[in-house]
Amino acid sequence: MANARILLITYYWPPSGGSPVLRWFKFSKHLPQLGIEPIVYTVSNGEYPSYDHTLAQQADPNLTVLREPIWEPYTWYKQFLGLKKEAKIQTGFLSEQRKSSFRENLSIWIRGNFFIPDARKFWIKPSIKFLSQYLKDNPVDLIVSNGPPHSVHLIGLGLKKKFNLPWIADFRDPWTNIDFYHKLKLTPWADARHHRLERQVLQHADLVTTVSWNWAEGMRQLGAKRVEVVTNAFDAEDYPAEKPALEKLFSFTHIGSLNKDRNPHAFWKVLGERCAQDPTFKAQLKVRMIGATDREVIDKAIAQGLDSNLEIVGQMEHHLVLQELFKAPVLLLPLNDTPNVMGIVPGKLYEYLASARPILAFGPLQGDTARIIRETEAGEIFAFDDAAGIGAAVDRLYAQHQQGGIPAVAGAIDTYSRANQAKKMAGFIRELIKK
Repeated sequence: MANARILLITYYWPPSGGSPVLRWFKFSKHLPQLGIEPIVYTVSNGEYPSYDHTLAQQADPNLTVLREPIWEPYTWYKQFLGLKKEAKIQTGFLSEQRKSSFRENLSIWIRGNFFIPDARKFWIKPSIKFLSQYLKDNPVDLIVSNGPPHSVHLIGLGLKKKFNLPWIADFRDPWTNIDFYHKLKLTPWADARHHRLERQVLQHADLVTTVSWNWAEGMRQLGAKRVEVVTNAFDAEDYPAEKPALEKLFSFTHIGSLNKDRNPHAFWKVLGERCAQDPTFKAQLKVRMIGATDREVIDKAIAQGLDSNLEIVGQMEHHLVLQELFKAPVLLLPLNDTPNVMGIVPGKLYEYLASARPILAFGPLQGDTARIIRETEAGEIFAFDDAAGIGAAVDRLYAQHQQGGIPAVAGAIDTYSRANQAKKMAGFIRELIKK
């Protein structure tokens, strides 16, 4: 089988940290073994919410990475809000402040109505110009754009129109169906422009890929000619050979960003009631939150009397996060209580699966996350407001903890390995190149 060359256009790449970078960083590790050589195009000076310098050490030294500068309005944004130059800009409207200021609200309005589709829009034209010259001298068989940011898809669209190469538009998150779209304070004109650009991408791409079944169906309804699901996944090689010892306390751990849309109100209420009724329970309880956590989430837990039971940990490098998974008796997975929740499958779910620690999730019982949890027998999921069900689950877990420890789960998870999902993506790439 002859090697195929693909151009991957992505904003997130090491030294960026967090879940946005992992999907194609891991695909780039497995695709060469399947006869597909990625050439990566990314930014040289991105404004990332988090950094992980250990990822660059894992990169294939033979991988071609093209980096071009981008101008982003975040310097102005930080000055406008009185933030320090080194402050990190959080995505998904996650705030560490108790309430939004007038300036924050104004900046959101400007972002939604002037920076369409997003603040990386100023990278589109320079990238099309640079890559057009590159492709003339270095031909490829196929183009992949990986978003958000959705400006990346507009680069892919521009190159599709110029070169008519097969093009895959890969969506880690939806565009107008993303959970915070309604918070952008859009004018009717801006909303129409977002939808128009989205339709152009969906209709011109030879293949749209996304990470969940509900989101795939939504994109078909928006006019995509072909949509396939290639889920996120876990990489077995990332996990420590020697597993850390399990936490001795009755501990719940959440990994990753936790914004106010994911605030597990019923869970805090249940824990608060149990703590008030049973001093031993309170003494043994700990809730660890690793990553960026919205102030409103913390305040809600404190309001239930859980101040002394919280452990708020900042961002961690990926390899350290994976060790924390094995320490956790129970892993928390609250989903976004938003209109698009049926298709939300957090990337962390797959890493949770590989740890074999039981998951306690909150979200719709017929959503795609629930589908995977049931399929892999990895834990339990309860409706957002099901305090009775959540309380019964907490009681069962606490009884197991008191009787010698909460056991591991042992479901079939191989489908969701990086290697198997890379094979699926490689199959689509090969199919499109043959046409």
